[in-house]
Amino acid sequence: MKSIEVIMLPITDAERSKEFYQKLGFQLIIEAPDGHGGTWTQMGLPGSETSISLAKFHAVICTTDDIAKDAEEIRAKGIDVGNIDDTPWGKFAWVKDPDGNGLCLHQK
Repeated sequence: MKSIEVIMLPITDAERSKEFYQKLGFQLIIEAPDGHGGTWTQMGLPGSETSISLAKFHAVICTTDDIAKDAEEIRAKGIDVGNIDDTPWGKFAWVKDPDGNGLCLHQK
């Protein structure tokens, strides 16, 4: 894993949350159908490489150059890693911490 790319924040009202973060100075990066019947809303501060996503659950998305290698290294440590999903937005693999928090590997 190289860096934190996106922090997914659980929200109840997407428009209200989007307006709140815009008032704080966040800019809309993308707002598009997410492939699961919802909308992916991603926002960031100018000049920052890390952004937030207004979502239905919490997760942290980390970038990787080689998702298969990283997934194998994590499995070798005795940690479960979900299947690698190949999507139009890149490859993703999910890990849960002991408290159920989601960590996602993302290879563009």
